[in-house]
Amino acid sequence: MSKHTAIYLRVSSRRQDHASQMPDLERWAAAHGGEIQWYKDKFSGRTLERPGMEKLLDDLRAGLVEQIAVWRLDRLGRTTKGLCQLFDELTERRVDLVSLKDGFSLAAPAGRLQARILASVAEFETEIRAERVAAGQAVARKKGKRWGGSKKGWRWKVSDEQVAAVKEPQHPIQFSREVPPPAHPETRHFAGRGIHRPSFQQGQQRQRWP
Repeated sequence: MSKHTAIYLRVSSRRQDHASQMPDLERWAAAHGGEIQWYKDKFSGRTLERPGMEKLLDDLRAGLVEQIAVWRLDRLGRTTKGLCQLFDELTERRVDLVSLKDGFSLAAPAGRLQARILASVAEFETEIRAERVAAGQAVARKKGKRWGGSKKGWRWKVSDEQVAAVKEPQHPIQFSREVPPPAHPETRHFAGRGIHRPSFQQGQQRQRWP
């Protein structure tokens, strides 16, 4: 079974696209030659559990991948532990990893050292970014900024008729007990009106009421 070169692209959210990574990777693929397969994700780099990455790892463990190329190492992931485990697996399977912007390859000891350093830097940047976001939100909260919910002092507009309808007690309809029961079983009693109206059997002719 022939092996191919895997090119992996990732952005962090569905609102983003891979356009900034594509030109460099396409030029590299054209110069590299051979069979190329593209793997793409729109997912956070904090986990390796992503559809595109899982497909890449399945092909890697099936012996279908001879080399992996990424635009930058942080596109592959942003956790030191996850990336270092991946580096070890690639080294064990003799599969090279090339990062175009970082300029390293796992084929050389210096490249493996650089990869681990960059993995730590990627995780560090993620943690610093999270701290900045949390600090900015704390400052905004002190200034009265809120996320979600209704604006302070805002309420639904209700008319006076609606308020009265809610406050007015509802009483069940009471029927008069003074109305006598029907004189004949084939009559219907209209409660509250004191009217007895004949109930016609099927086949009988109805008469119009005056």
